[in-house]
Amino acid sequence: MKFRFTTFLSVSLTAFALSQTVHADATLDRIKSRGTLTVGVVLDGTYGSLDPQTREPIGYNVELAQDLARRLGVKFEAVEVTPPNRVQFLQQGKVDALIASMQYTKERDEILSHVPTPFEEIGGSAMVHKGAGIHSWNDLRGKPVCVSQGSNYTRPLIEQYGAQVKGFKGMPEALLAMRGGTCVASVHVTPGIQARLASTSGEWQDYESPIPDQLIPSPSVIWVRKGETDTVAALDKIVKEWHRSGFLIDEGNKWHMPPSQQLLAWHREHSSK
Repeated sequence: MKFRFTTFLSVSLTAFALSQTVHADATLDRIKSRGTLTVGVVLDGTYGSLDPQTREPIGYNVELAQDLARRLGVKFEAVEVTPPNRVQFLQQGKVDALIASMQYTKERDEILSHVPTPFEEIGGSAMVHKGAGIHSWNDLRGKPVCVSQGSNYTRPLIEQYGAQVKGFKGMPEALLAMRGGTCVASVHVTPGIQARLASTSGEWQDYESPIPDQLIPSPSVIWVRKGETDTVAALDKIVKEWHRSGFLIDEGNKWHMPPSQQLLAWHREHSSK
């Protein structure tokens, strides 16, 4: 009986492994047979938003996703996700991939797969009211700080700088809470902070981003479900071509997000090959 059980277990594990491989190999074929690539994007005004006239998604991340679909020869469908639900949307198959303000972290890599070639490097910045007395990350120690739920800035803010982190649905909600006095600072991706401070609306004229160094600059990558090797390989070729052609630099400039020094270095590296 022991031998039979062991054999059954071995066969079961082998079958499970094969099923995972088949699932991974079938993913890209499924996208192509369906004729549509669905990509989860965050529409919080940083990398994407809704066009006020057409109500269609627009923005930097949206156009990256559109180009992925174009190069795969399929149609594109944007699915709005938020920091709290984006991983679940991907794992549940509601989207094929995420370009959703998710920098690489070891914790995320344990539950998802990602395209190995990053498309940017982004760190965090803090927005505070002018005169708040915040000049460095250490000045946040013991103070309430607003972030988006699921933010990769939560851990360093707590562990390295002793901040009292409060999570909100997204960047707009966190900034609103900061303005209402819930927090002394709101920490998000640097381009999102810069875009708001540079706005001519005057909404943020009493605020600033005084900390000179970014919080944990990290690679921005495209995420897919765990084990989807074919999809990863296909998308990685596209990202490398983005770097080679300068597409990412042009897109960033178009959406008022100047390229990081790392992005410029990647462009030089890939264009020389």
